[in-house]
Amino acid sequence: MCVLDWGGHWADHLSLVEFAYNNSFQASIGMAPFEALYGRPCRTPLCWTQVGERSMYGATYVQETTEKVRVVRLNMKEAQDRQKSYADRRRRELEFQVGDRVYLKMAMLRGPNRSIAENKLSPRFMGPFPVVERVGPLAYRLELPEIMKAFHKVFHVSMLRKCLHPTEELVARIPEDLQPDLTVPAVPVRILERREKVLRNKRIPLLRILWDCSGSTEETWEPEAKMKLKFRKWFDKQVEE
Repeated sequence: MCVLDWGGHWADHLSLVEFAYNNSFQASIGMAPFEALYGRPCRTPLCWTQVGERSMYGATYVQETTEKVRVVRLNMKEAQDRQKSYADRRRRELEFQVGDRVYLKMAMLRGPNRSIAENKLSPRFMGPFPVVERVGPLAYRLELPEIMKAFHKVFHVSMLRKCLHPTEELVARIPEDLQPDLTVPAVPVRILERREKVLRNKRIPLLRILWDCSGSTEETWEPEAKMKLKFRKWFDKQVEE
């Protein structure tokens, strides 16, 4: 079907588009979505006799359904492996040598233990730190400063970025409240605004919070119930003011 044949009233034919898609063969699962969901091909109004009438009950029905799910999973796994092979052709394993200087990725936290994206110009890495040992194929031990002596010194390769300038100094200071999991907790400063999110059967009170995260600030909307649970004393003080 072509939308040009519909005279511009394509919205009236969305149900036909959906029908055509759900009954089209999908290479990723090896069958049509309708057949994967219901276990049999769809009977169209053009040919009601393409699938014979039959009744299935009990163990036979369960067995055929289980087999259909197995086939779908197998076909999806083959499609995923095929896509992975395409990506692996250009992927190179990241490796470091002893003595290399690397940056260490850090995360920011705010609210009830959730990661956030800090301001775009804020540093995302700290360091560089020298590599002192390779631990397995995907981990490295770093030489950390005294302020990080309580931290685990072995990091996964995904947390590291190579420093290409041997004489480069620290690109980001190490926050004083940096946690051993490389996160910096944020502290709520004050409530800026209140509103309610209206759902079908309930209302959710929301607060616009000003956060302080090691000197940088951010404003976010948070559920009032979670803020009250996580920062009880601070919340009570804000209510009194």
